[in-house]
Amino acid sequence: MKNFALIFTLACMFVAPLFAESQDIEPFLGRWALFLPGGAGWLDVKTDDGFVDADLLWYGGSVTPVMDAYLDGETLVVTRLSRKVMKKDADGKALRVHQRTELYKFMLYGDQMVGEQISPAANGFGVKTTKFTGKKIPDLPPAPDLAKLKYDKPIALFDGTDLSNWELMGENSVNGWSVADGAMSNNPVQEEGKPHKHYGNIRTKAEFEDFNLKLQVNVPKGSNSGIYLRGIYEVQVFDSYGKPLDSHNMGAIYSRITPTVSAEKPAGEWQDLDITLADRHVTVVLNGKTIIDNQPLLGCTGGAITACEFIPGPIYLQGDHGKVSYRNIVLTPIVK
Repeated sequence: MKNFALIFTLACMFVAPLFAESQDIEPFLGRWALFLPGGAGWLDVKTDDGFVDADLLWYGGSVTPVMDAYLDGETLVVTRLSRKVMKKDADGKALRVHQRTELYKFMLYGDQMVGEQISPAANGFGVKTTKFTGKKIPDLPPAPDLAKLKYDKPIALFDGTDLSNWELMGENSVNGWSVADGAMSNNPVQEEGKPHKHYGNIRTKAEFEDFNLKLQVNVPKGSNSGIYLRGIYEVQVFDSYGKPLDSHNMGAIYSRITPTVSAEKPAGEWQDLDITLADRHVTVVLNGKTIIDNQPLLGCTGGAITACEFIPGPIYLQGDHGKVSYRNIVLTPIVK
């Protein structure tokens, strides 16, 4: 009987590693559009020297590398650190930075991904579980020949007089947008000693596919906004004059594509943006300089209204960050 027990134990020791090696990561590899309740995300699963790795976008913010990615049977498990929370005493004095680990589980049913996020409460009592779905993103097509694109008639999205072509986003959002001196401006004022006001983004009522978009923008010192193409890809609007090249600078595709050259003007000056979106590729010309040249878009950016890159969508402008003004907004659709 003892011999049998020893043989069984040894067999288990050898079978377990063999089972682990037989797990197949191949179906998970690639880029995934994540359809989250009320928002969008993105996942990129890859292998590097035999190790599983991943990058994740969850609602807003930047695309970030995960802490761990591994297979547990037929489930892909991903972990990452949550946002830092400063723990304070009763007098408001900072005690320590508190940070927890978020867990994500992904399973496949045919070509459909089903997942859940498990996020511990900041105080350590209980968890929040968010369920979502995902869809594999098809491979990117070759970069389009921009010289061969055909255009329809230009559409004035803002003519300097009113916001009749636009609508506020978010049911409970405060409207900080107004029109004066031929520009549409956002002024998200917070009143000292009163609850924080959540100002709304603004979007076009009409939706578009591929296009060229020309506009002028004026961003005050230290301020921040963004231009969302089809509600999916954010072209960053930010006072980054004099800063080193970064994927969060003026004209960048937020956290995804870094401009090749700096072309910003100082804060408070009107700046020209000329943006072409075609076949999941983007070109950005800032103040007459091409800073992103027909580069592929690997997925949505933080704040996207959907993770689907194959449907028409609005132009939307961020109004929940800081002061900003736009004028002379003209969109010219590309004829398919």
